[in-house]
Amino acid sequence: MAITFQEKERKQRYWIFVLIIIIFAVFLVFRFGIFQKKISPPLTAPKPPKIEINFEVLKNPFLKELLPYEEIKPFRDKIGRENPFLPY
Repeated sequence: MAITFQEKERKQRYWIFVLIIIIFAVFLVFRFGIFQKKISPPLTAPKPPKIEINFEVLKNPFLKELLPYEEIKPFRDKIGRENPFLPY
């Protein structure tokens, strides 16, 4: 009977060491993997390009021949029904 107790005690000791190693590994993963502050390079916005407008295009004779659209007049009649939820 003494042999079986020693084997159980030995197995239990190994499992305790394995458990301690797993807990330590999980601690390291959380400490250095998840909760570590990530260092990002400073962000710099690119300078916008200088915009140059060529107004000479508007002097094109083709554009001068174009006519404007007619003005669309608003709808004057009554729109919809008084109570839209009533059946017809």
